[in-house]
Amino acid sequence: MNPFVPGYYNEHDLEAVGFKALGHNVQIAKNCTIIGPEKIAIGDNVRIDGYTTILASRDGWLELGSYIHIGAYCFLGAAGGIRMEDFTTISQGVKIYSGTDDYSGMYLISPIAPREYTGVTLGTVTLHRHVLVGSGTVILPKLSIGEGSSVGAMSFVKKSLEPWGIYAGCPVRRLKERSKNLLKLEAKLREDKSQM
Repeated sequence: MNPFVPGYYNEHDLEAVGFKALGHNVQIAKNCTIIGPEKIAIGDNVRIDGYTTILASRDGWLELGSYIHIGAYCFLGAAGGIRMEDFTTISQGVKIYSGTDDYSGMYLISPIAPREYTGVTLGTVTLHRHVLVGSGTVILPKLSIGEGSSVGAMSFVKKSLEPWGIYAGCPVRRLKERSKNLLKLEAKLREDKSQM
């Protein structure tokens, strides 16, 4: 075995972990950190690459649909809930925060401090079907990225995004429409799979 290639756990390896739900053809890199697997539901055909950290502690939760890829070095802070629908992809180093501290100085900032002393904002982040998020992007709580939208690398998303747009920037802004041709490809994939 090559010590520099830790490999992936598959759904058979992961059955004993205690995920809320676990689909077929699931691969999770052996060097990921996952807190709160009992609050994480994973669909079919999902791959999570190395050094990704998923935190679903306290009241947090994560729902991953099917045909999802999470690139290496991502962070999913699921304290307020994160939902990634079918055919979504987040590239390397994406950070999704469904909970964030108040930086004003009015509250304590620590996950160790009791909640009554903190000013944490919690809110679900939803990536709708066919969303693609580029490397290094940061996404804040209480928002959704509309179906079919793509977000360019190194962007900052602090508000909800409309469907079928190409977005980029810090803060993010809509640049143009995104092609819907991928819907035809999805239909063909599903048809091919049903005939197997």
